[in-house]
Amino acid sequence: MKPLQQVAALPVRRAEDGSLEVLLVTSRETRRWIAPKGWPMKGRKPHRAAAIEAREEAGVTGQISKTPAGHYTYDKRLPDGSAVPCRVAVYVLTVTGELPSWREQGQRDVQWVSSEAAAVLVREPELAALIRDLAHPADVADVAAPRG
Repeated sequence: MKPLQQVAALPVRRAEDGSLEVLLVTSRETRRWIAPKGWPMKGRKPHRAAAIEAREEAGVTGQISKTPAGHYTYDKRLPDGSAVPCRVAVYVLTVTGELPSWREQGQRDVQWVSSEAAAVLVREPELAALIRDLAHPADVADVAAPRG
């Protein structure tokens, strides 16, 4: 079966010590740690759809990359218990704002963690690898501006 396509935002910011932090959310059903993601949206470019998912699921806004930082695959569980393969394009979102309330607040847990912790917490190995790659100092100069 050909994988279904999804988009995700990987919300990031710089910690005071200069390290990269990642915002993870829990899925609604299994409560596993994930990046905010969803289906492509008609009339929206994929990166814009990813930014909307971040706002709705995690309550964050910011500067979204126009090209994916990478992709990962996972099996999406359906209500009948079956699963379908999905390929997710991941767009880095440099967070500049956190909303006081958002659409899925209370439906998910949201947590800022170090990039190292994020790579351990997510279950998808390809997403963990992408997070580790972003955290490499040579690769993150423009990923997230320092907080101040």
